[in-house]
Amino acid sequence: MPPFPDTDDAGLTRGGVIAIGNFDGVHRGHQSMIATLRKRAAEIGGPAVVVTFDPPPIEVLRRDVAPPRLMTLERKSHFLKDCGADAVVALRTEERLLELGAEEFFSSVLLGDLGIRGLVEGPNFRFGRGREGDIALLKTLCERSSVPLTVIRPVETAGEMVSSSLIRELVAAGELRRAATLLGRPHEAVGVVERGAGRGADLGFPTANLTGIATLLPPDGVYAGRTILDENAYAVAVHLGPNRTFRETTRNFEAHLLDFAGDLYGRTLCVELIDRVRESNHFRSPEALVSQMTLDCERIRTLVAESSQGD
Repeated sequence: MPPFPDTDDAGLTRGGVIAIGNFDGVHRGHQSMIATLRKRAAEIGGPAVVVTFDPPPIEVLRRDVAPPRLMTLERKSHFLKDCGADAVVALRTEERLLELGAEEFFSSVLLGDLGIRGLVEGPNFRFGRGREGDIALLKTLCERSSVPLTVIRPVETAGEMVSSSLIRELVAAGELRRAATLLGRPHEAVGVVERGAGRGADLGFPTANLTGIATLLPPDGVYAGRTILDENAYAVAVHLGPNRTFRETTRNFEAHLLDFAGDLYGRTLCVELIDRVRESNHFRSPEALVSQMTLDCERIRTLVAESSQGD
């Protein structure tokens, strides 16, 4: 069960304090857990290790009801380490892992493979085949094995309990500001720029057509975004959905980088989605579309500047 994303973590995965979970979104609740994880690891002089799953177990067990992901495994690993994890281990979600009972998972994977010296978990933690193990059983197993266990309290922000499920609901509803409050940063979309119809350039607003986005997107509409490209920050006007003015039906993610000139084809672009500007509309003419896009870009420039001041 190798660490992810590279073998550089190999020497940091045994003998540490660990936290286990899906960590989708690496939101403020997860960030609080990692902060506690680092403290406990420092107390024993060992690494702070996060254990997650690839893919999330529900995508294997009940694909029909599996929720869309908030972030890819690569971005999850990046943010977990940014929060303070020394290593991120992604257990491969295979049948042999899913068939392990709670006690066998604890003894074989946690004690055996990882040699844990401490655990940090939330109060709703479940583990083992069919989610049979709960936090009470985990406490018993830890006491039996002389492994210190720290159970953290849920985190609330603006009166709401922070959870990946709630954040998914907010993003799906286009409530990106509320989602960002719970995440601790804007929700993002990552994709590869491919050639589109080229209409944006003809209209004076060249767009990057992002493809291969594997995470949850908000509803169709125009959004204010931001991206970092070659260490420079750019405000981004995002149009999500089909281009109704030109009678298209395919849903696209089109990103116009304000004040940028250059070739983006083939590059991976990460766009933070800051706020919703308006719905995606049909315009009576290309000229009417250009007029609205000009207003949109002015509004987006302001929204992104205000967001940057709050960082």
